[in-house]
Amino acid sequence: MDRNLALELVRVTEAAALSCARLMGRGDRKAADRAAVEAMRRAFDDVQISGTVVIGEGERDEAPMLFIGEQVGAGWKEGAAKMERVDIAVDPLEGTNLCATGAPDAIAVIALAQHGKFLNAPDTYMEKIAVGAAARGAIDITRSATWNLSAIAEAKKARVDDLTAIILDRDRHEKLIAEVRKAGARIRLIGDGDVAAAIATCKESTGVDVLFGTGGAPEGVLAAAALRCVGGDFQGVLRPRNDDEVRRAKSMGVSDIHKVWHLEELAAGDVVFAATGVTEGSFLKGVRFFGGGAYTHSVVMRSKSGTVRWMEANHHFERKPNYGWITEAP
Repeated sequence: MDRNLALELVRVTEAAALSCARLMGRGDRKAADRAAVEAMRRAFDDVQISGTVVIGEGERDEAPMLFIGEQVGAGWKEGAAKMERVDIAVDPLEGTNLCATGAPDAIAVIALAQHGKFLNAPDTYMEKIAVGAAARGAIDITRSATWNLSAIAEAKKARVDDLTAIILDRDRHEKLIAEVRKAGARIRLIGDGDVAAAIATCKESTGVDVLFGTGGAPEGVLAAAALRCVGGDFQGVLRPRNDDEVRRAKSMGVSDIHKVWHLEELAAGDVVFAATGVTEGSFLKGVRFFGGGAYTHSVVMRSKSGTVRWMEANHHFERKPNYGWITEAP
């Protein structure tokens, strides 16, 4: 893929973040999500790709969300020159509740891969474990959290009580949390946003060593795409909640519901990942508005080169006519 696409994707996540950040703390998660989706869809119009959403917000009848199968990018316009065909995994606002309440770590996220290289993950749960590069190859999701903590500590030349695990604060994780505490590791409980949490394992300054727990399968693919780019590790197992979700998974090509999905199976080939902070977080800073403009903080990564770019930008709205929809809250 053209490496310039990485910077084009950042413009798309910036647009989504700038739009939904207007609604930070205003208690309307649906409006915040809608603002991010609409801004992202418009921003995609100028990206030089023929893209298809394979990880999105739902089915076509749930529009205006970016739906699975939606075609985005300039390459689909009538009369356009032939452009690279790519698959897209997207969450215009990962952490809608975080944005609605003003809590940390809401982000706008996109991952892009060559056609057919993302797992078409069904909208069900996935049990996950994620670590940074220092513990790559040390994890095994089929083993206990206690075993994995010991293996991660050994890989990082640390003790278990030096480690911090990040876990979604959910009732379903009660036993997991108790086990991690008994093993002696520290825990950071989060309300939402396990994509940002998985990526945090790869940035030493966050103090996070491992992500444990069950969250959305589409978010698992997004996290895997990011970890592919930075040399981390990820494993996941689908955890459907009912027979309908099992049928849905099988209709999307998942023949073995109990399969352990490894990093390269979830996001293969040449992958590009971009994210922009919406609310202040340990991974990315949030959007900050000033008179006539705003500040954003983004990251863009490429698996091919392993390059990670952290980007801070000042946006001046009067000089960006294409950003006009973000200047007022929806």
